[in-house]
Amino acid sequence: MVNRRNFLLAAAGSVTALDLFSTIDKGFTKQLEKNLNKLENMSFDASAENEEFWGWVRQGYTVSPNIINLNNGGVSPQPKVVQDAHIRFYQYCNEAPSYYMWRILDQGREALREKLATLCGVLPEELAINRNATEGLNSVIFGLNLKAGDEVVLSTFDYPNMMNAWKQREKRDKIKLVWINIPQPLEDEKAIVKLYENAITAKTKIVHITHMINWTGNVVPSKAIADMAHSKGCEVIVDAAHSFAQMDFKIEDTGADYFATALHKWLGAPFGTGLMYIKKEKIKNVWALLSSVDPDSGDMKKFESIGTRSFAAEMAIGTAVDYHNLIGGKRKEARLRYLKNYWAEKAVKLPKTKLFTSLKPEFSCGIATLGFEGWQAQQIEAKLFEKHKIHSVSMILEKVNGIRVAPNVYTLPQDLDVLVKGLTEISKMDPPPAPPK
Repeated sequence: MVNRRNFLLAAAGSVTALDLFSTIDKGFTKQLEKNLNKLENMSFDASAENEEFWGWVRQGYTVSPNIINLNNGGVSPQPKVVQDAHIRFYQYCNEAPSYYMWRILDQGREALREKLATLCGVLPEELAINRNATEGLNSVIFGLNLKAGDEVVLSTFDYPNMMNAWKQREKRDKIKLVWINIPQPLEDEKAIVKLYENAITAKTKIVHITHMINWTGNVVPSKAIADMAHSKGCEVIVDAAHSFAQMDFKIEDTGADYFATALHKWLGAPFGTGLMYIKKEKIKNVWALLSSVDPDSGDMKKFESIGTRSFAAEMAIGTAVDYHNLIGGKRKEARLRYLKNYWAEKAVKLPKTKLFTSLKPEFSCGIATLGFEGWQAQQIEAKLFEKHKIHSVSMILEKVNGIRVAPNVYTLPQDLDVLVKGLTEISKMDPPPAPPK
């Protein structure tokens, strides 16, 4: 039986990560320490190719043996220790909901905020814990004091929910949206910064940046763009839904004044968890999206007034952070980039291939999007699943027309060998007839 006292102490951040894992699964903790010790004197690049270690990591997940899941960008599975923590917290809540949720688990929220702040490199009072990147970014987009004629610079490759939020503000408040187009891929930092700079006018108030582009996995040099934008008196919003916990960085490294991410992607936290950040001195300038006692205060907690929430999911975020930290952010980033390169460097040599993602380390990490001349993305996706039970996702926007492949830390090279085999087969086929319009 799990020791209830230790488990609830873990929710409040009162025990170490290894103590917590030991509380959940002693065997797991023993193996974890053993395997981490093997990597102690190994470089990140070398450890990225240590299949003994990553094979053990895979055993910590409950992924399907019948499907090769290469769409971890949409939402990632949680390690079993995170699932177990979530389930136990959920069971405690159900014993006496109003007592365990509001009087016990809710007391762990500030310790969790501090843990997330350490991971992000910011002050705890600059973070709000919420449900996803969309909620966090919408809170900022709809909360900013903008008036008719104010301009916002954004990209046609930003995430649809964000583009739609800005379009709603444009329709409602008569602000002006100025769109730029970032070629996929674009491997020239100065050229990317120049695209944003050329769009800025004296009326520009906000520059909206997607740190890692959802459609292709290309990384945008947000800090360089932000520095330029700040020099012109603009504020910067950074959408880090895909880059956070896939790449190893602190929020200040992005240059963000406002920042949000989903924790159920690359951090591996429970579904429906996220965070948002606002620089301390700017919090008072953003209205709360939902009802709050003091909606224009300088307290980030005004963004957490959502009524009854999933306390169990929220408290299990801490376990996900601990698991991420024990593997190591830099080691994880190196592994994910290695996996991307492992398949993409082979696939790009196939006939009639179009790779929409840079292979340069400063412009991508674990995600890549690839298509074939004459093939629609949905046709490639369907063929891979039909023949090899590979789950990917179609990406079609402007000139991008391909499948997005997003391995995770539990993905093994042999999984990607199957992917390359499937892509090789497709490259030798005649394209299917175009679907009727």
